[in-house]
Amino acid sequence: MKHFKTHLFAALMFIGATSFTMAQSKIAHINTGDLIEAMPQMKSAKTELEKLGKTYEAEIQKMATEYQNKMKQYQAEAETKTEEENQKRVQEVATIEQSIRQYQATAQEDLQKKETELMKPLFEKAKAAIQKVARAQGFDYVLDSTQGGGVLLSDGKDLLADVKKELGF
Repeated sequence: MKHFKTHLFAALMFIGATSFTMAQSKIAHINTGDLIEAMPQMKSAKTELEKLGKTYEAEIQKMATEYQNKMKQYQAEAETKTEEENQKRVQEVATIEQSIRQYQATAQEDLQKKETELMKPLFEKAKAAIQKVARAQGFDYVLDSTQGGGVLLSDGKDLLADVKKELGF
């Protein structure tokens, strides 16, 4: 019984100390996804990515059309050609198909690199503004309340409006 009282007293002291420490910390949250999406530079970044994507898409479509036309031509002429010529044509068509796949992979990789290149300055600008506003308002922690960001409870102050104001929009 004496040990129970000692453990109970220690537990109450721990809870009290933890509550006191937690009361000292100011916590806020912000949805960085919404912030980045609302930034004026995001529109130009999206436009640039869409333009680049359409350029790649048009080139891939052009290559696919050439491939299909060659396939139709070779199929129509197959009976009039020798077995050796048909084998060369099959090899040529396979090479064209492989080059289309390779171009698609390269285009996808280039788009991802371009997106990273365009988004990095936006994220850095947003992070700097969040830190500036949070420090000015005395917050110790700012949690990202973006979907899947790991926030279970976001009853704290939302800094989105203040950070938008800091960024001038």
